[in-house]
Amino acid sequence: MSGAMTGQGGLLPDRNRQGDFFLCDVFDAIPKDDMASMEHPLFSLATRPDRRILRYAHNGTEIEVTPSVKGLATIHDKDILIFCISQLMAALNAGRQVSRTLQLKAHDLLVATNRETSGDAYRRLREAFERLAGTRITTNIVTGEHEITTGFGLIESWEILRKSRGGRMVSVSVTLSEWLFRAVLGRSVLTLSRDYFRLRKPLERRIYELARKHCGRQDSWRVSVDTLLKKSGSASPRRVFRAMLREMIKSGHLPDYDMQEDPGDLIRFTQKTPIVETPPPTLSSTALAQARLLMPGADVHALEAEWRGVWARTGAQRLRKPDAAFLGWVRKRAGRLS
Repeated sequence: MSGAMTGQGGLLPDRNRQGDFFLCDVFDAIPKDDMASMEHPLFSLATRPDRRILRYAHNGTEIEVTPSVKGLATIHDKDILIFCISQLMAALNAGRQVSRTLQLKAHDLLVATNRETSGDAYRRLREAFERLAGTRITTNIVTGEHEITTGFGLIESWEILRKSRGGRMVSVSVTLSEWLFRAVLGRSVLTLSRDYFRLRKPLERRIYELARKHCGRQDSWRVSVDTLLKKSGSASPRRVFRAMLREMIKSGHLPDYDMQEDPGDLIRFTQKTPIVETPPPTLSSTALAQARLLMPGADVHALEAEWRGVWARTGAQRLRKPDAAFLGWVRKRAGRLS
């Protein structure tokens, strides 16, 4: 999917300014990423087919990433996983049942990840699915005195459900790996800036992930250039890597964080503004029961999810009386249908 990353420097334009940036069915999902792949380099930063076997070891964790004949999955291919994780987390927050298999509209995925929707973009999307399914991860997990070595794909399978007359992918079914699905169920995810998808360069995206993972709720994170090089998964020589970091510092494109060089060959990341995410409003069982009376036969959980989507799109403000706000919305909805 790197073909969309053309141009020299700067951020990509925001291709969707209407506010429905992550709208999928009745969900308005905030971009989420799983913490394990933010911590460890599982994706290639190359812009051409990368058929290397990647090996990484740090603090007892060992990872081997093996490509298929199509090459390793790239950091831009990861957009698909971020989209899937975001939809699942939106569903969980809305109290809906989820499964490892998601049915997505290809157009929604492209728009949500700030992609063009040309015919070439659909072709690159298919190539990304192929790389994600073909890339295999082997890693050790230490639990107490036991060490477990496991292997899995980044996605288990994918299937085009429908094509347009012109042959473009319209909807697609994706089955995530058990490993990734468990991370979602365990809520081992972090919120990303929506501007993540505007970052042109693979290394910028990877450095942002690391800053987001390690800063957490701290004001800053300081790391050596050597450690950052190792964690990033970059294949660049150290001097070239340092020069790229200095260019990132100069441009100041990184969302959420300022970067600076500290003495001792260290890089410091400082939060520009604290990351505050308003929790979704919680409704009582009484409110749901009243909604059933207002709209007999309706799926109240679907109504709740749709209302949460409206709440998110209109500013995600903290509500003093969420039950009253929800029931007022249901009454208006019922009135329009009567």
